[in-house]
Amino acid sequence: MIGFLSGKLHAKRPPQILIDVNGVGYEIEAPMSTFYAIGEAGADVTLLTHMHVREDAMLLFGFATEQERNLFKELIKVNGIGAKMAIGILSAMSVNDFVGLVDVGDAPALTKIPGVGKKTAERLVIEMRDRLKGWGAVDGVAPSAGTASPKLETVGNMAPAIEALVSLGYKPAQAEKMVNAVEKGLSLEETIKQALMTIKL
Repeated sequence: MIGFLSGKLHAKRPPQILIDVNGVGYEIEAPMSTFYAIGEAGADVTLLTHMHVREDAMLLFGFATEQERNLFKELIKVNGIGAKMAIGILSAMSVNDFVGLVDVGDAPALTKIPGVGKKTAERLVIEMRDRLKGWGAVDGVAPSAGTASPKLETVGNMAPAIEALVSLGYKPAQAEKMVNAVEKGLSLEETIKQALMTIKL
């Protein structure tokens, strides 16, 4: 299995990242938190990875921190939680936030995540509580975060941000409403980040 990839960031189109590793382009699905951390195209980047094998495809998922990858692996063990939903959960909140909600049993707050209904939220709390014992407050440092505050291209058209949110599981109408509530003229990553904050738990 592939444990990590190091190379040049060729392109990123949420939720997908393309990394050039010695002339080979790897397509990687990643949570938005990773997008915020890796900088601009052309930057050197290292991502921790998880290969997810299905009957019809082999997918590679990338994470900026070990904690995110560990939580992803725990999430996909839960009945009814697929890889796409796990990425959606990691995009909607930090590892600390998720651990905190599970610890206090706040299932209603988890239902704000796209695709997570009442029963799924309750299952997450029940099944994850024991698995997350001892996690406490976690800190993660990206293996390679590029520049601390990268200058990102300003996106005038909101369509890419809406498309990214839809790919994370939000309904088109909801995604459009979230993006329209954000200040115009921001970078794509910042637009998505601010849009996700409109439904913060």
